[in-house]
Parts: sequence; C-alpha cells; structure tokens
Amino acid sequence: MTLNFAAEVLGQPFQCGQRYTGIGSTGSTVTPSDFRFYVSEVHLLTAGGEAVPVQLAQDGVWQFQNVALLDFENGAGVCRNGTTGMNTQVRGTVPAGSYTGVRFTLGVPFALNHGDPTVAPSPLNSTAMFWNWQGGYKFLKFDTTSSGLSPEKPGAAGPQGPTTRYSVHLGSTVCAAASRTSAPSACQNPNRVVVAFPDFDPGRHTVVADIGRVLAQANVDVNAPQTSPGCMSFPGDADCPPVMGALGLPFDGQPAAGLQQLFSRR
Repeated sequence: MTLNFAAEVLGQPFQCGQRYTGIGSTGSTVTPSDFRFYVSEVHLLTAGGEAVPVQLAQDGVWQFQNVALLDFENGAGVCRNGTTGMNTQVRGTVPAGSYTGVRFTLGVPFALNHGDPTVAPSPLNSTAMFWNWQGGYKFLKFDTTSSGLSPEKPGAAGPQGPTTRYSVHLGSTVCAAASRTSAPSACQNPNRVVVAFPDFDPGRHTVVADIGRVLAQANVDVNAPQTSPGCMSFPGDADCPPVMGALGLPFDGQPAAGLQQLFSRR
C-alpha cells in the first residue's frame, strides 16, 4: 500500500520560496524555507474498528522500522539548508483484507527518539531534524520568513518591510536526563499527535498537511522576548499556545484547546 501526503499553506500547494499571503492573526505574508515531518505507527482500520499495522518498506532512505520522513523541500533557493531529495509517500504492506480508514502518529516513538543521529540509519540520520539526545527529533519542522510592519519585530527592513524568521519545531520537551547528551528516562511533554481518518481509502485519498491552519491564530510578525523565533514547543514561550492548540496538544499545564488542525483528508 501507498499512503500519499501533500503539503499546503492555506490551501495552496507548498513550494520553497513562494510567497503566501493572509497568514496568521495579522494576515501576514510568509516565504517558507523548510517543511518536513516524521510519521510513525501507521495502521489501516477495518470497519469493525481493528487497527492493522502497516509494515513499512525498509528502503534505507525514507523509512526505518515503523518511522517515515515526509520531506517537501527541495534544497534549492531559500531552502538551501535542506536536501535535494523529496518524499511524499509512506510505502508498506498489510495483510489482504477490507480496510476503511487510516491512523498514524506525527512524531518518532520514544524508543527511537533519543540517540546519536550521526550513527543512526536514514531517515533518522538527519541532524537538521534533531535537537539533542535529551530532546530527540523535531517531529515537525517548518521554517519561514515573515514580512510584516510591526514595530516590535526584529530584523532588517526589506522590500516588503521588516523581516524576521518564524519557525514551528515540534518535539518532546522536559525530558528527564542527566545532560543534553544523555538519553532521558521519560519526557513530561511527549508532544506526539495521533491522527485518524475513519473514512479513508489509500487508493483514492491523500493526507494533506496544511501549516497555514496551524498558524491561523498565531502572530507570525512578532516574537516573544528572550525566546526562539516562532514556537519550538518549549514551555514558557508565549508564541506557542495558538500553535500547540492547533496541533491538538496540551501546553504549559493547559489542556488541548481542540482537535489537531494540521492534517485533513482529500
């Protein structure tokens, strides 16, 4: 079976370097430079509610054990810090049968999430998708620049006004370990997102990841003082509540604001 994915920004196909308007709470214009994410634990669902695991093809590039990397950047232009290779599919096998839905997790399982990426098999060898042994991998990586007119905005002025970098990096946080270079025993905030579509036919449907929906209530034109650009999932970052809420995740002691908005079925 093949599970197809597509990346969009407010309904428009994602493309490196393209300008997208009407983004976030200020209706800003953004120019993305990266969009990648890991999915794992892919299952097909039967009409009776049984979840049957998909055995991923061990291709040595995009898939390892039960983890796959979806990569929509091409390493060109503003995406020069990425890779030329792209991947928009998860490939594997399931027993013959009648299936009516699909379920997967955005993220890397704990058992594979904390280690040394320099000796890990592909696609877990991407240092661009890794924080450190303690935090593990960036489950979702979206980088962009935002062109707005807010006076609080850092950065040099450009043709469209002041410009700053805005990122959404999702990963596990508050992981108990002796140091950043030690694997943790547990993470207080796993930040994995389980996504299910009960009515889904891999032969006809596509999973759409629309980052514009995640940013709908976020102000991409400013950044909370003394924090990383955008939302890096860390507690205490005032830029994160609308982003984490749109990912369907609890944040900073507050329960999830609702269901995840990143993925939909087409």
